[in-house]
Amino acid sequence: MRLLHHDASERPFIVIWEVTRACQLACTHCRAEAIRSRNPFELTTDEGRRLLDDLASFGAPRPLVVLTGGDPFERPDLPELVAHGTKLGLSMALSPSVTDRLTRKVLVELYDAGAKAVSLSLDGSSAEIHDSFRGVEGVFDDTMVAARMVRDVGFRLQINTTVTRSTVHELPKILKAVLELGATLWSVFFLVPTGRGKLLEPLTAAEEEEVLHWLHDVSGLVAIKATEAPHYRRIAMQRAGVGDVDEAFPLGPLRAQLRRDTADLLTGQEPQRRHPRAPIDVNSGRGFAFVDHVGMVYPSGFLPVAVGSVRDTRFPEIYRDSALLQALRTPDAFGGKCGQCEFRTVCGGSRSHAYATTGDPLAEDPSCLYQPGSFRDLDPLTTSRGTP
Repeated sequence: MRLLHHDASERPFIVIWEVTRACQLACTHCRAEAIRSRNPFELTTDEGRRLLDDLASFGAPRPLVVLTGGDPFERPDLPELVAHGTKLGLSMALSPSVTDRLTRKVLVELYDAGAKAVSLSLDGSSAEIHDSFRGVEGVFDDTMVAARMVRDVGFRLQINTTVTRSTVHELPKILKAVLELGATLWSVFFLVPTGRGKLLEPLTAAEEEEVLHWLHDVSGLVAIKATEAPHYRRIAMQRAGVGDVDEAFPLGPLRAQLRRDTADLLTGQEPQRRHPRAPIDVNSGRGFAFVDHVGMVYPSGFLPVAVGSVRDTRFPEIYRDSALLQALRTPDAFGGKCGQCEFRTVCGGSRSHAYATTGDPLAEDPSCLYQPGSFRDLDPLTTSRGTP
């Protein structure tokens, strides 16, 4: 597992800024419950520049900054904001929707302004599945074109996939598409029942465990990020401490099927294997923060409990002094098994899942199957982080 080289209570590793909530899509899982038109109370260009100034004021290593939405391409001042952040030494990335606003001309302008990476969503391996998820016909085909255009312009490409019980068997096919598109990172989002996502069905804890093991199985093909599933770090550490993974973690039916489908889809191909990218030790409020379109700060976009406004207080002060963010950095005080788990300082559970299901962001994460103390072969690894 990769550890931060700085104190996460002093500075974030990554900050997501929702520059607008406007978007022309109608995604069934949308955290933001996006709207068609821009909110007149969005942070202005000058306020956005001041927010970026605040983020740069942390000094090196400065936070990674992702401009998201809604659809960030709805903001005409986006190139100006990217250029300002780049000038300050911030690493700027973009997470647009695939609409008519995503053009080569705009991508070139943003690349010239200094943006380094673009993430696009792919939630199904066919137009039928992806377009139904996105609420607009034609988005799947447009996404395939956009992904290749993003790489052609020079950006690093990240693919984001939200997994639900109805789409989980799509994952091997989506993996194949991710490889064919040349993405450098595949971020698999485990559905948090918030926003429009309340209408969808997340995986059970047992199913999520199986999918996380499968993701580790294929992590030598593409870098994997398990979003809202920090127990992927626990699984990576567990697997590093055993010889025969399948003996230590017997295949369940879901993982077995995902593995068979992956082998069938990649038969005759020889994807370039790489050293698996170790997951990084960040979590909601601990190395990670979210700023919404009107300047409210949250531990995560999936954990809708505001801890301050950048219109009233400097971002570094909010990040360092918020009582909730400080509590999220103290896993010993988490409820239930999360507070007792030997992996609590490197995992801590999904605080967003805990809040969505209990109303308490410090409660036990119901999406994690692990029982504390049931896997004791990793003492040298866990004790290196000061856990029991």
